[in-house]
Amino acid sequence: MMKGGQGKKLLWTNILCILLLQCLDLTIGAKVPAIIVFGDSSVDAGNNNFISTIARSNFQPYGRDFMGGRPTGRFSNGRIATDFLSEAFGIKPYIPAYLDTSYNISQFSTGVTFASAATGYDNATSDVLSVIPLWKQLEYYKEYQKKLGSYLGEKKAKETIAKAVYIVSLGTNDFLENYYTIPGRASQYTPREYQNFLAGIAENFVHKLYGLGAKKISLGGLPPMGCLPLERTTNFAGGNDCVSNYNNIALEFNDKLNKLTTKLKKDLPGIRLVFSNPYDILLSIVKKPAQYGFQVTSMACCATGMFEMGYACSRAGIFSCMDASRYVFWDSFHPTEKTNGIVANYLMKNTLAQFFH
Repeated sequence: MMKGGQGKKLLWTNILCILLLQCLDLTIGAKVPAIIVFGDSSVDAGNNNFISTIARSNFQPYGRDFMGGRPTGRFSNGRIATDFLSEAFGIKPYIPAYLDTSYNISQFSTGVTFASAATGYDNATSDVLSVIPLWKQLEYYKEYQKKLGSYLGEKKAKETIAKAVYIVSLGTNDFLENYYTIPGRASQYTPREYQNFLAGIAENFVHKLYGLGAKKISLGGLPPMGCLPLERTTNFAGGNDCVSNYNNIALEFNDKLNKLTTKLKKDLPGIRLVFSNPYDILLSIVKKPAQYGFQVTSMACCATGMFEMGYACSRAGIFSCMDASRYVFWDSFHPTEKTNGIVANYLMKNTLAQFFH
């Protein structure tokens, strides 16, 4: 039987441990008070629902595995990578879209996405389907900063802006929906020149973010674009395998972005810029699906799994697979929630965890 003194000592030890753990949680939380997102459909949580474009996914079967089984405008059956990252940073389980009027500045103060599906670095890419260009996303962010200042007070808002993690994820549409699809940029630039053109826009964007007070910035790389079901479906000559040309373009562009982060870290005092590269993990999933618990890689879950995304996915939705967790891709262009979770976990461990410190 425990003596009174020992019991009290143990009680105080337990209380102290609990208080220390709470302090630790608060310290970690304070390091990253918010996640702020710019980009395309890989990180759009529904901004396109509120603009005039056909690049939408706010209908079934999209979102069928999201909380409440509702379509939100995310191009997946459930959560997207940034939702998982927000949870990993201990903030909240998903990041809302800035244009969604059902949220307000109190919810946006801990995380918000300005991303727009079908956009790119290049303004000509956003023009294809009349979506939000990157410069406009930045204008929304400036507006957000003002709202944050009014809500938190200027001092706290500046602190939040400096300690927040900024996720930038786009570029795929610049190549697949613009350069290789629409005459225009291909007549102006060689593939290498176009990469340099986009990298220049990325550099300018990081400069502007930094000028607005951002310090912790993640510049996202391209996935193995040639392994998307849409590209494999149309690769008749290659036996429906991944299109190596598109994958090589992604590798080259990622190398440019990686070098750009090294350069910018020298140019911008106090910036904590990282290059987050989803290429290797996604290629590994596609090449060795069983290791990650997948069965189907070349076709998507939605409809026939070959061509459909957006409204086409909806029209043929009755044919969609029963269990999306068996599939790497949800529609012909976008990963399933399970894939998004694996990619987010990989990026967190290999790149973004350093933002805790």
